[in-house]
Amino acid sequence: MFVTLGRWCARRPKRVVAAWLLLLVGLAAAVGVLGSATTETVSIPGNDSQAAHDAALAFADSASGRQPLVLHTPADGPPLTSDRARDAVQEAARALAARDHVLAVTTPYEPAAGAALAPDGHTAYLAVELDLAGRDITADVVHDLMDAAEPAEAAGIEVTPGGNLAEAADRKSTRSSEVIGLVAAFAVLYLGFRKPLAAALPLATAVVGLAISLSVIGLTGHVTDMPSSGATIAAMIGLGVGIDYSLFCLTRFREFLSAGKTVEDAAALTIGASGKAVAFAGTAVIAALASLALGGLPLLRALALAPGIAVLVAMAATLTLLPALFALLGRRLGPASGSVPGSVPPPVPPPADRPQDSPPPARGWARIARHVADRPWRYLLAGLAFFVLPALAAAQLSFGQLDGGDKSPGTSGRTAYDRLASAFGPGVNGPLQVTDTLPKPASGPADPAVTAVGRALKDTSGVAAVGPAQLSRDGRTVRWQVTPTTAPGDPRTAALVHRLRERTLPPVTENTGRQAHVGGIPATQLDLNDRLAQRLPAVIGVVLAIAGLLLLLAFRSPLVAAKAAVLNLLSVAAAYGVLTALFQWGWGAAPLGLGGPVPIPGYVPLLMFAVLFGLSMDYEVFLLSAVREAWLASGDNRGAVITGLARTGRIITSAALIMVCVFLGYLLWDDPVVKMFGIGLATAVALDATVVRGLLVPTTMVLLGKANWWLPGRLDRLLPQMHVEGGEEAVVGSAAVPEPVRNDA
Repeated sequence: MFVTLGRWCARRPKRVVAAWLLLLVGLAAAVGVLGSATTETVSIPGNDSQAAHDAALAFADSASGRQPLVLHTPADGPPLTSDRARDAVQEAARALAARDHVLAVTTPYEPAAGAALAPDGHTAYLAVELDLAGRDITADVVHDLMDAAEPAEAAGIEVTPGGNLAEAADRKSTRSSEVIGLVAAFAVLYLGFRKPLAAALPLATAVVGLAISLSVIGLTGHVTDMPSSGATIAAMIGLGVGIDYSLFCLTRFREFLSAGKTVEDAAALTIGASGKAVAFAGTAVIAALASLALGGLPLLRALALAPGIAVLVAMAATLTLLPALFALLGRRLGPASGSVPGSVPPPVPPPADRPQDSPPPARGWARIARHVADRPWRYLLAGLAFFVLPALAAAQLSFGQLDGGDKSPGTSGRTAYDRLASAFGPGVNGPLQVTDTLPKPASGPADPAVTAVGRALKDTSGVAAVGPAQLSRDGRTVRWQVTPTTAPGDPRTAALVHRLRERTLPPVTENTGRQAHVGGIPATQLDLNDRLAQRLPAVIGVVLAIAGLLLLLAFRSPLVAAKAAVLNLLSVAAAYGVLTALFQWGWGAAPLGLGGPVPIPGYVPLLMFAVLFGLSMDYEVFLLSAVREAWLASGDNRGAVITGLARTGRIITSAALIMVCVFLGYLLWDDPVVKMFGIGLATAVALDATVVRGLLVPTTMVLLGKANWWLPGRLDRLLPQMHVEGGEEAVVGSAAVPEPVRNDA
């Protein structure tokens, strides 16, 4: 099937390329008309914070709530209560109210604003209500509002957007990070292929796939909540796997050309061989991401959907667009001197004065493979020792909550957060929302049923202020805004949420038919982390089972499948350890552009686990395919391990280097979550391609010997015959496939 697909695309290259370009243009036009939508809204079905959110729907709030525009004057300047400042703020409010999408603007001088003016008179905020949901607020909307606030700025008042407005204002294009990754990838590819055209081809294929993926993800945000970090993570992973998949196939294509195949045959056989491995590896990534649905959270589904779309498009581009480009470019992609990066030259015939069983001279990865195979215990123990310290750090990993204070200095979100916290106290940036659903309508805010809850909230330790009770139109729902004394991400705020739910509210609401709930961003984040901690074992178990089953189907070896799953855990543990040290402990805060230690949200390790297990399958498939091919040809386990590592070592490390460069390019991003993914994924991929694939996999396979390929008879009859790197149709007659390395022990 894969050979047929590759041949079909190679025979119709212009049609295939035109179809991809038409798809790209069509999606770009749709994004131009509809825009890309993202939101940071988190829903957690079945939790107390979600119940509070649902109860608050009884109030006629705007789609995105009240968004703040923070006003600030220097300490040595006139306060916001001065006549000139007051006139400028009110003029700005009138201009804002006249703008599109603005429903209402509340100034800090109105009674309805509550405590929107700080006691020192130098900080306040305008509350802007929009007819847009959070995901529909764009940078253009924010710029329009900031233009309307010009009268305030002209009077010397600094205006900074906060809330969803800050998120939209701080949202940057990933273009600079992607350019850095592409430049680094081109350098690595050029050093390997020595041809600009061959080096540029994987980049072109990956860029087309990335552009299509981001367009689809942006449009998907209009029908489901899609966090902005989801699109960024998708770009990171989509670009990395897109280049890697094309690199694997281009290397195989050049091998077939060197073997004398025609361009069409080489393109078809490449898809039948490496293309099949790409499909298998891509499916493994998508299957691992799909396991996140067990978390039962829309946020996890969105964060899994975005990179899943990117991997699917990268896989489709590799299987269809790439063979079409092979056909168009032909032998201009072939090696200039007959050498193929990533392959091993055929063994040199022994001279007459050397015994016939002497091994050929080993070079590069062939030499490394022999050296490792000759000393398996030494390198196995050394490789395992390398993971001890990261694993110890990973054991200290704990889930936390990010807030605006964790954003990079200089961003709108960080500036607004700092100014509000300094003027009103840290809790103002993350108020809690307490709702109470009554069995019968309240007579008003002074109803004893309402005032009893209000007094209990004010008397709770850790509460800085409680806003006035708000009643819904039918009088059945009451809402209070509770301001903690601590910041949203402070563990003491999480403790306050537990205290309100377990000690404050039950005594005044139990046995009354009332339903009181605690919501707000801190409560939502707490419930999210609790849910993730509960579901983490199930997700890990499913990912391990999926990985093991896929490897069992591919290589028909229970030991190989189990060993691969265990070794993949080492790379994940190392990534977790690095995250713990750099972010949670703050060891890398300054170099990473952070102000200090940063908590790690629970969804980061969970999503990273699924992604890393999927990416590790790429290298495992390409390495084990070469080993198994050599084993089937020779029956010599040790020689097969050496041959497999020699054939794939250079291509795997080159692919990993490209992916590491792509991931590290995203450290320029201001979002701490994106930095976490960049560091974590880069660390795991680098260690997986070197220590795990270069040391641990070959040493364990050498030590296990023929047991690697043991398969119970009953299981042998049940498992289908699969050839991940193609069957006879793809490899027979290819002189580029090296002979197995003989066991010289």
